[in-house]
Amino acid sequence: MADDPQVVKTPASEVAPAEHTRSGSYYRPNVDIVEKAEELIVRADVPGATADGIDVKFEDGTLVIHAKVPPRNQDVDFLVKEYGVGDFYREFRVNETVDVARISAELADGVLTLHLPKIEAAKPRKIPVKS
Repeated sequence: MADDPQVVKTPASEVAPAEHTRSGSYYRPNVDIVEKAEELIVRADVPGATADGIDVKFEDGTLVIHAKVPPRNQDVDFLVKEYGVGDFYREFRVNETVDVARISAELADGVLTLHLPKIEAAKPRKIPVKS
């Protein structure tokens, strides 16, 4: 097989990283992102999730939100079932203006709010003009 002209060997350094894959149903939560002078605020809709079931990670410049939602009424025969239930998953690239060590999160009424404080160098400041 090593001498087969149809087999192409790609060096490991040229292989793209694997795509994130997960089994089961998951949904992309709707988000609002607001920029303020001191921070970015991300609000994500994650109905049915609890604080214990939410995993927020920052790694290699990527902010990952994964909210686990328990299955609903599996022993019920629905006459109408118009919305699905499943985990929420969303990724964002975060630039270098965010102070990663101070990122915080809170959950209230099915809305996850992330506070991404800006580093001092990225905050707007007034430059005094001397005469």
